[in-house]
Amino acid sequence: MASQLPTVPRVVFTILEPLSLLAGAAPAVFQPDWFISQQIPSIKPVVSTEQSRVVAQQLGNCYFLAFLVAIAVLYSTSEIKVVRSYLVALWIADITHIGITLLGLGYDRSLAVGDWNAMAWGNIGATAFLFLTRTAYLLGLLGPDRLPTGGEGKKKQ
Repeated sequence: MASQLPTVPRVVFTILEPLSLLAGAAPAVFQPDWFISQQIPSIKPVVSTEQSRVVAQQLGNCYFLAFLVAIAVLYSTSEIKVVRSYLVALWIADITHIGITLLGLGYDRSLAVGDWNAMAWGNIGATAFLFLTRTAYLLGLLGPDRLPTGGEGKKKQ
């Protein structure tokens, strides 16, 4: 299926996004104290509780699940309708992810873009990039989908 997407969305959704999901999962699972401390840029040290560590690790597991779903959907189906539905669901999740992150940062920190750390840029900037790429793809601005090659698109008789 991945070969049916135009080049830019294919590279973004089948390579960059899955890698970014793994990059988000790893520190949440293996370095939860650091992961927690980076969620809101601060000069004060953050003390993690056992509960917050478990929540961070569970979130890391959700990132890993999202990675697995991305690979399963994008590399196994030949139905573009399934891929587009998957991308619409992610498009909605992009909006809520950015909104929740901005809410957590608060008004002043949300506007202080120069003070954002790598985590804030990942949560807002990278997600906004994915959102805009999904929007452009879904609107057809990145080119048409390619027709399946071989017998993939033919009905069995």
